[in-house]
Amino acid sequence: MTSGRFASSISTALRHPGVIALIVAGVTIAAMLLVDHGPWSRAKTQPAHVAMYATTGEAARAAGATVLPTKPKSPIEPVRPGPKTSPTVNPVTP
Repeated sequence: MTSGRFASSISTALRHPGVIALIVAGVTIAAMLLVDHGPWSRAKTQPAHVAMYATTGEAARAAGATVLPTKPKSPIEPVRPGPKTSPTVNPVTP
């Protein structure tokens, strides 16, 4: 008799929104720990020829390429339709 009431009270308690939220939170935290700290998330060491250059420009220069600035806009460019925008804060002149 008491085991029937106990099973019924457990079943009722597990349907409570707070208990459901705690179960979902526990499963989510366990999944995040598994994903973030699993063997697949270890730091990958880079070979020396990859780790030696910090920027793309440095790597290009080391390979013998010349890095040139982009060409300025064409002076014959049409006027942009719509309202004028505010000027740039730090305009770059070539």
